[in-house]
Amino acid sequence: MTERKEGTWRRTVRLWLFAAGIWTAAAVAAQLPADDFFPADMLPVDSTRSKAENDSLQMEALMWQIREMKLREVVLRTELDSVRHVGEEAGWTGRAEQRRQIDSLRAVTPAVPVVVDHDTLFVIYARQGGMTPRRRAENAQEKILEIGKDLTFGRDSLHIENSMFLTDLMYGEKIICSITDQDAYWEHTTRDRLAERYRLPVSRKIDELKRTYGLMQWFRRLGLFLLIILLQAGLIYLTGCLFRKLRRKIILLKQQQKLKPRIVIRDYEILNIRRQEKALMLLAKGFKWALILLQLVFSVPMLFAIFPQTQSFAQTLFSYAFEPLRMIFWSIIHYIPNLFRIIVIFLCIHYLVRGIRYIAREIEHEKLKINGFFPDWAQPTFNIIRFLLYAFMIAVIYNYLPYSNSVIFKGMSVFVGLMVSLGSTTVIGNILAGFVITYMRPFRTGDRIKLNHTEGHVIEKSPFVTRLRTPKNEIVTIPNSQVMSSNITNHSSSARIYGLIIHTEVGFGFNVPREQVCRLLIEAALKTPCVLSDPKPFVLETELKDSYPLYQINACVKEVDNLPAIYSDLNRHIHDVFQEAGIELVLPHYYAGRDGNPPAMPPEYREKHPDGE
Repeated sequence: MTERKEGTWRRTVRLWLFAAGIWTAAAVAAQLPADDFFPADMLPVDSTRSKAENDSLQMEALMWQIREMKLREVVLRTELDSVRHVGEEAGWTGRAEQRRQIDSLRAVTPAVPVVVDHDTLFVIYARQGGMTPRRRAENAQEKILEIGKDLTFGRDSLHIENSMFLTDLMYGEKIICSITDQDAYWEHTTRDRLAERYRLPVSRKIDELKRTYGLMQWFRRLGLFLLIILLQAGLIYLTGCLFRKLRRKIILLKQQQKLKPRIVIRDYEILNIRRQEKALMLLAKGFKWALILLQLVFSVPMLFAIFPQTQSFAQTLFSYAFEPLRMIFWSIIHYIPNLFRIIVIFLCIHYLVRGIRYIAREIEHEKLKINGFFPDWAQPTFNIIRFLLYAFMIAVIYNYLPYSNSVIFKGMSVFVGLMVSLGSTTVIGNILAGFVITYMRPFRTGDRIKLNHTEGHVIEKSPFVTRLRTPKNEIVTIPNSQVMSSNITNHSSSARIYGLIIHTEVGFGFNVPREQVCRLLIEAALKTPCVLSDPKPFVLETELKDSYPLYQINACVKEVDNLPAIYSDLNRHIHDVFQEAGIELVLPHYYAGRDGNPPAMPPEYREKHPDGE
């Protein structure tokens, strides 16, 4: 089709050139003398003819030539009209074929928009020479922006210039966009109509850009910029004045002694007057800087939003400031149903724990008695049940927690579980031992016990350790796992139920009557404080040595808190009673080596018993 069209145009041009040559030859022939066309040897020779006849013959021959040229002109015009008709038919056929091809490509060929300041003015489909549609759109955008941002005061009109192959949309001497027949085919219109369609949005956009980027607008924005800076400086000054007033008010409150002297929680002084003053000053200063920061959050983006060149940066600053707040707000709104579920679950577990605590207190105070359940089991059992209930609550609400399905949350959970599993072997063992000790009930807090070689009062019994206070006021901490593997002797428990039997051994010679020894030992025991008369103390003859027997005095006591003092009083009374009876507290070995020296007794007892040996 293209070759046919090109051949038709060539024939048309050749015919036009041929016709122009004929017209030129005719015009030249009409202005030249006849001798130039008819030489003398070609004219008829007749000496009798006059010059007038020759002239008439030349004129007649010239007229015949003119008629012949006119006839040729008619023939050429006929041929030219036929050629033109054939060319038009070929052109219409080519354009129809081209439109069909464009319609078939329209579904798969994307339009390239000409976008200026987020406003689409028109679209381009076709190429122009070596420029792609995208490059044509970019050139048009650059031209429109260049014209719109020109700071000159003068303005040109937007007009259309037509040529044989192009229609240019122009602003002054600048070409904004050139429209080809291909562009018109894509839009199903002509070049002139398409240019008019493009002219309206382009003109509107240029006027809008002139209003936005004009020189007067620039001066107005500069004035607004300075005004905002002055207002912000004034706000900062007023904020500083407010802070100074707050500071003077705090100092006045301190001078008038209107601040609370002390704020104490459980014997710990949290705030005194000096600390309160510092805390109030710190709060006032924080309020000042928070207020200034809030002002800057609004004023700084406003400064950048004044100028079109920095409006995108202003939007970015606004997004930095308010996007997190917006996300937090909508996250809270979307989280309200899950939060309601968590609150319901927590309240149910909380009131269930409170109910179990009330029952535990009733059992501990022995207001509620359960067979086989001791009062000292109440609090440990309550702690176990409370731990299990709260663990169950956490397991239930875990899926309702924010970001519970995130990788970070899961990673932290695995890390915590790993740390607990690796480092809690001994801890878990002590906790389990503490529970076992609690339900075994080998001792209670305040009991006097003996763990292997350590003896003292139990002052603390925790899930991890047991602490004893020895008679020398030494605090001994023993892990519960070690308590489980030790022999436990509970003096207080025996004393409360049966009465603890204290005992001590004394040796005398065989020459001292046994009945007298037993009587004196029982007498010394009854003189000892805290020793019970019922059951009555008794004496055991525990061993017979080679030269003396061993006597053991046994006495029952209920008070074991001062057991060392009771033993000391018992020994002291035995010493006094036997010396008053004139009986030496020496073994027979001492008698065997005696050389006549006085008995081993104080002088007052020797004078009282001169016969004592």
